[in-house]
Amino acid sequence: MVDRLVAIMARLRDPEHGCEWDRAQDFASIAPYTIEEAYEVADAIDRGDLDDLKDELGDLLLQVVFHSRIAEEAGAFAFSDVVAAISDKMERRHPHIFGDAAASPGWEQIKAAERGAMAKRGALDGVALGLPALLRAEKLQKRAARTGFDWPDADGPRAKINEELAEVEHAGPDAIEEEIGDLLFSVVNWARHLGVDAEAALRGANAKFERRFSVMEQMAGSAFEALSLDDKESLWAAAKRSG
Repeated sequence: MVDRLVAIMARLRDPEHGCEWDRAQDFASIAPYTIEEAYEVADAIDRGDLDDLKDELGDLLLQVVFHSRIAEEAGAFAFSDVVAAISDKMERRHPHIFGDAAASPGWEQIKAAERGAMAKRGALDGVALGLPALLRAEKLQKRAARTGFDWPDADGPRAKINEELAEVEHAGPDAIEEEIGDLLFSVVNWARHLGVDAEAALRGANAKFERRFSVMEQMAGSAFEALSLDDKESLWAAAKRSG
């Protein structure tokens, strides 16, 4: 079945008989779609919608096939090479399953060996630029922590938040964005030390806000936008009590 999808993409990219839109794409132009499809997979999982999850996984697989086809046309690699590479990696990382269990190194040893193979690179290299900012901040902090550059406990990043908040309050127009960024980075650091996934926490907060705002709109009906801020605050309080 995967071969069928690979063949479909090859046909769509055919220089003479393919789809004009598909032929015009490159890695950079379809990268945003790849990210969007990954988020739609996560959304289907959050909603517990397995039928939608099936469709979204298909859309995400199409993105992998699309990138692979572009690479194949450039003489770099094909979809089969992608499959082989991830298969090799999974077997390498699970020698206790696919190899000699008694002689197998532990997970941390395997990861250390992989990191050692990239020792010529910096500790923060390889953290994808396309990640959501909160998630990327956490990954950068974890990478730095491996080198020993980290607070010993949660008190350090908590105090840093106060420091950064003060800098935001005193920042001029040219510096306010940078200082807000430093504050958010510190919040992620504190969350990490508390064992909280900042990205997941913010997704939850977004969902809660959407849910409560929708309740407000339902309560007020068509008059919602015309209400005063005090009236909207009252509705917000009622929405909070509803869950």
